[in-house]
Amino acid sequence: MAIVVRLDVMLARRKVRSKDLAAHVGITEANLSLLKSGRVKGIRFETLDKICEFLDCQPGDILEYAPDGGGAE
Repeated sequence: MAIVVRLDVMLARRKVRSKDLAAHVGITEANLSLLKSGRVKGIRFETLDKICEFLDCQPGDILEYAPDGGGAE
């Protein structure tokens, strides 16, 4: 897929544990793990809003368009 999820990078930058983010957003740690790995077909704007609020970031900090699937580091 051309959309690369960089949530793990933002979690590391903010020094936030997945467990804390999942609790704030209201999703399970398993679902957050699926999101971090990019193995989801979509994300609700409400969920994305809560993630960005908690991490104090923009959607573009988490999601990247990479036509070759690799993304830029």
